[in-house]
Amino acid sequence: MEDIANTQNPDPALINTLLVLNPKTNKIEVVKTVDEKGDLKTVSNTRKNQNQFLKIDKQGDLFSNFFSNFLSQLKNPTSFNFFTSPLKESEKIGKQIEHYLKHSSSKGEEFLKTYKIVTPNTITMSTNPSSEKEYQYSQDQIDWDMMSKFGLTQEKLEKANALEPMLRGFKTNGLVPISLNLGTALIRIDARLSLSTNDAGNVMINLHGIRKEPNFNFKFIGHEFTAEDRKNLMETGNMGRVVDLVNPKTDEIIPSLISRDRLTNELVAYKVENIRIPDEIKGVRLDEAQKQTLIEGKALYLEGMISTKGEPFNAHVQFNADKKYVEFLFDQKQIQQQSQTHTQTEIPRSFRGKELSDEQYSQFKAGQTIYLDGLLDKKNQPYQGYITLNKENGKIDFSFQNPDKIQHKTKPTEEHTTQTAVNSEGKTNEATKHLKEPLQKGQQAPKDKSQQLKQDKAQFRARKRL
Repeated sequence: MEDIANTQNPDPALINTLLVLNPKTNKIEVVKTVDEKGDLKTVSNTRKNQNQFLKIDKQGDLFSNFFSNFLSQLKNPTSFNFFTSPLKESEKIGKQIEHYLKHSSSKGEEFLKTYKIVTPNTITMSTNPSSEKEYQYSQDQIDWDMMSKFGLTQEKLEKANALEPMLRGFKTNGLVPISLNLGTALIRIDARLSLSTNDAGNVMINLHGIRKEPNFNFKFIGHEFTAEDRKNLMETGNMGRVVDLVNPKTDEIIPSLISRDRLTNELVAYKVENIRIPDEIKGVRLDEAQKQTLIEGKALYLEGMISTKGEPFNAHVQFNADKKYVEFLFDQKQIQQQSQTHTQTEIPRSFRGKELSDEQYSQFKAGQTIYLDGLLDKKNQPYQGYITLNKENGKIDFSFQNPDKIQHKTKPTEEHTTQTAVNSEGKTNEATKHLKEPLQKGQQAPKDKSQQLKQDKAQFRARKRL
């Protein structure tokens, strides 16, 4: 492929070159040409190689003419991520691109947008590991001959929706049946698959077989598990804290999180420096303190999230080292151990808009039952009751009667339950169902002749319709 250059000997400042991320090494290289087979030829991004760089006239129609022509000659164009850079600054800018791809930040995102080439034929790359369109590998890098020995083909993996997660750098979402024919023995197992790159830059196929349980009796990359570590990993799948792991080859200390693969019971570590926390989760904007909580591996309770069906919901979220992203933890029993580590600042100082006094707050934190009056339902009608901090789940229990004084199981008083059920919870009381006015304290029936008349007329009309 010939270089695209201005034939009028343009100003060198107007000449750009084409950078590409090598998916095998995650290094930025410079495009040299595309050969007759459609394979991309690159060279190292160094000043001494500049005479081999593909040169592009900055004033030319880069995207519509040059780049579309370039991609039409390239085999598997979606396997690459391209950037454009001034020729003289390519080495400097290439190093900055590599840095920001490894270390995400708002500044880095803006920097990458400046130089990233996005066309309909290229994949959208994100520094967020959970991005659905971030590809680390291409289909051509997979050893399909080896796959065939496992009884697998590209078509089988695609039909099982297993190929895309692998190309994105993740494990397959579910277990894949493997048949390994050794000639005199046939081994059949269920395993998750993933891809990785070895020291020589070759793409390896990893099989993650099912284990009865994790082996906590031996150190894991230098970490010795405590009883709490084991409990958290078995209950939530996440250990819940950062630990220093030791690289066995270099003795490098690597702060990491550890999770358990819930399908295979394999223990997986993930470097803290690679963790990317989104700015927003299901409509809830995260502040820096919340992001730090997740980076430290702790569970974070979020309220007011919106589901894909448009319905609000609350849940704990936590970073999973196996999945490489923040996941939802809906089972409260699974996170009791971590929920009990709430700090005092996490215990609310108010309940349903009613601020606790210093004395009440002190007693409330200590687990005592507190009486509150002046509470208002959703229709601004007053009521009162008792609150207690539930230390098992960190939530507030409310009762119209003092739970400390109830010695036997008795029927709760109706003085306020009907009022709050109708006014705040949208429930119906048969004796007052046709009244538009909010119920008042202790009210279970029409309070006067006027309300009774409205109720009777509405009931008559309802029966007549029937």
